This record gives sequence, C-alpha cells and structure tokens, in this order.
Amino acid sequence: MSTRMTMALALLAAAATPASADTLQEALAKTYATNPTLNAQREALQATDAGVAIARAGGRPTVTGSASLTRTLSQTGSLTRQSLGPFFNSSVDLNLPLFQGGTVRNDIKAAKERVRAGRATLRAVEGDLFVEAVAAYMDVIRDRATVELNRNQVEVLSTNLQATSDRFEIGDLTRTDVAQSEARLQLAQSSLLAAQSRLAASVENYRRVIGDMPDDLAPPPPLPPLPDSADEAVRIALVDNPDLLAATRQAEAAGYDVRSTRGSRWPTLSAFASGQYLNTLAGDVGFNPFTQASNPRSATATSAGLSARVPFYQGGLPSARVRRARALEGQALEQIIATERFVVAETRSAFAAYEAAVQAIEANEVAVQANALALEGARLENSIGSRSILDVLNAEQEFLNSRVALVTAQRDAYVAGFRLLNVMGQAEAADLNLDAGALYDPLGNYRRIANDWNDWAGEGRHPIDSTRTVQPQEEPVPPPPAITQGVTQGDQ
Repeated sequence: MSTRMTMALALLAAAATPASADTLQEALAKTYATNPTLNAQREALQATDAGVAIARAGGRPTVTGSASLTRTLSQTGSLTRQSLGPFFNSSVDLNLPLFQGGTVRNDIKAAKERVRAGRATLRAVEGDLFVEAVAAYMDVIRDRATVELNRNQVEVLSTNLQATSDRFEIGDLTRTDVAQSEARLQLAQSSLLAAQSRLAASVENYRRVIGDMPDDLAPPPPLPPLPDSADEAVRIALVDNPDLLAATRQAEAAGYDVRSTRGSRWPTLSAFASGQYLNTLAGDVGFNPFTQASNPRSATATSAGLSARVPFYQGGLPSARVRRARALEGQALEQIIATERFVVAETRSAFAAYEAAVQAIEANEVAVQANALALEGARLENSIGSRSILDVLNAEQEFLNSRVALVTAQRDAYVAGFRLLNVMGQAEAADLNLDAGALYDPLGNYRRIANDWNDWAGEGRHPIDSTRTVQPQEEPVPPPPAITQGVTQGDQ
C-alpha cells in the first residue's frame, strides 16, 4: 500500500475518532473467537478427524461376549435330559483381521487426506470471514463519513437558502433563485436520509459478522506489502490458496477410495479365538457309568483358528462401487480445475480492484482540492454578480460528490487489498497478529482422538462458543430453549 493511501485512510476516520476507539484488530479478534460460521467449521473439522479413528478401527481386533440363562419347559423323546435347568451359558470371541484386501489401509489414507482437506477448508472459511469482517468495518467507517458529509451539506444549503431568501426580500435575487436553493436543499435532505439508511444496514451487518454493535472505529492499520503485478499474485495464490489445497486433498482422498473399493474383490483372512462356559445351575445332572460319578455341573471349551472368506461372485456389487468411486474421483479432479480457475480470476480481480481504487484515491484527492477552489471562486463571483445561484449550488454538489467518492475509494482500496491477501492465503489469524489469546490449534483434537482405542472415551455436548447478538428488547418471551440451554449448559 502506498504512503499516500495510508495517509488517506487515516484521514478518513481520524477526525471523528477518539483516542479510545475500537480497532480493526480488536474487531477481527472478536470475529475469530465468537463467530458461529467459523466455530461451526471447527466442529466440522473435529468430525472429520474422527474419520481417521473410524477407519483404523476396521483393522483392529474385536472382542465380543454373550451370556444366556435358560430353563427347559418341556422335553420328550430323544431330547429328554436329566435336568430342566436353569442353565447358564456364556462365551467370549476374539477376531483379529489379518488381511482385508487393502481396504483398511486405503480407508485410513483417505481419511487422513480428508482431514488435511478439512484443515485447508477451515483456513479458507477463516480468511473469507476476515474479508467479510474487514468489509463490514470499513463500510461503517465509510457510511459514517458519508452521513457526516451529507449532514454538513444540508446545513450549508440551509444557510444558502436563508441567505438567498434574504436577498430576494431586498430585490437582489429572483424567486427562481430561491426555488433552486430550496429544491437543492430538499435533494440534500433526501440524500442524507439515504446515507443514514445505508449506515443502518452497515451497522447491522457489522453486528452480524463481528458479534456486537460498532463503537467509535479507529482507522485501519496499513496492509502488508502486496505483489507488484497480477502475475506474481497469481503465482503466490496457486501455491497457498486454501480452497485449492482443499480441492487437491479431496481428490487424493477420492483416489484412495477407489483402491479401497477394489479391495472388496479380494479374499479376507482373520484369526479367531473363542471360549465357552456352561453351568447347570439346578436339577439332576445324571450319573456317568464310565466314571462312576455324577456328571459335572459345569463345562468349558476353547478354540482358535484362521478364517478365510473368498468372494467368488457378489452380483456385480464391487464393479458398481468401483465405477461410482471412479466417477467421484473424476468429479474431484475436475473440481481442482474449477477451483484453480476461480483462484486465478479472483486474484486478478482483487488486484485490479485494488489498483483502480488506489488510483481513484489519488484522482479524487485532486478533485476535492479543485472543487474546493471552484466552490470558493463561485461564491466570490456570485457575490459580485458574475455567477448565478445555480452555479454556486452546482459547485457545492460537485464538492460533496468528490468527497464522497474519495471516502468510497479509500474503503474500496483497503477491502480489495485485504481480499487479495486472502486469495493468496495470507489473511488468516496467524498472519494478522491478532491479540486474541492462543489461536485455535486444529492438530490438538486430531492428536487426541485419531489413534484412540477406547470404546468409552465419549464426548459430552460441546458448549456454544459463539455469542448471540439479540438485544434484550429483541428477545422473544420465552427465549428459544435450545439456544439458551446450549449457551448455559456446556455438557449434558
């Protein structure tokens, strides 16, 4: 960003901004911590992290147990036994997959790639949200300045109308001059109302994105150095744009899905072991003539072995699944090209918008100075009779228009520059030095759950970290229970 534009941005808000104003960094820190879109994406990434543990579980041993308590109600013929029970029967079975056609290995690789894609998507959502927050912040500054300029114009035109009326009373001006001044004042009041409406919309958008009402806002800090050319910006974006990285990772995951699906055609091999326990709890167990003793009341049995499953024919199901996986892989590969096109177009568009806005700032600064001089001359010449009232009114309108255009160009340049940073992958919290405490670590949850073996390591309900923006006077009676319970009760 040029020094000229930095000074212009400072002038944009400095005149009406006290020393204790909110800063853009504070607004972005609030957005980072409390915006529901960003927090929801973090939850989505945690769900994706769990996919790795789910895939790994497919290659781990399983242990199952069963138990039953039965009593014989009637028996006849060859089914007749000495005891009617009750009988207690229990068993434990262990199964260990040894070979599953490569499905587990490829499922794990696909899940890991989707986690990497999810992290890139989180980066993209974070950057897009920061662009939205910067735009909301700059919109409020711009619209407040525009309202102030229009309010000042109304005051000036009111004074002009009074002066014109006074001169009409003494016969120095005509009724046409008074009518022109009155019409221009009414138009200025209409413009002020429109500017106030745009400001109200900007304030509400600020509340939606950042999470609270805007206070006095300080001028934004200078942007970091931007590329000198659109080509350089595109080269950077194609390396580090998070949307493009996410699309690439999703395509790699789809490739592993194809390999996993092919594995369903191969034989599987498992090792197993089982143990069984039987006990006749009551009743006559009978006499064994060979041992000259009563039959034992309990018995045990254990076994172990290998089990193979060979799929000879599955009704065409594996081929159908492979075709579907291949098509999804093709879709993901095409999506890479689509995303790449978007990144190139977005980068060049943001760069062009930034350059145009910077040049517009320089042109409008000259226009403001020229229109100020023209207005001063028109007023002076009107006082000696060489200029009409309409000439003065037109000069005042031109002066206002150039000042509003300057304010708009300053806003557009900053937002376009930040948008360019975002498409290059350089508008995330780690890049902005936010004073928001510890940044969210997407690896923390992954390390905790991706290799977990515990069947009972469940999660409670996640608390809502986002803040509501409903004002007390807007709150329905009673408030929505689902929201209030989620806010006040982190873990059910």
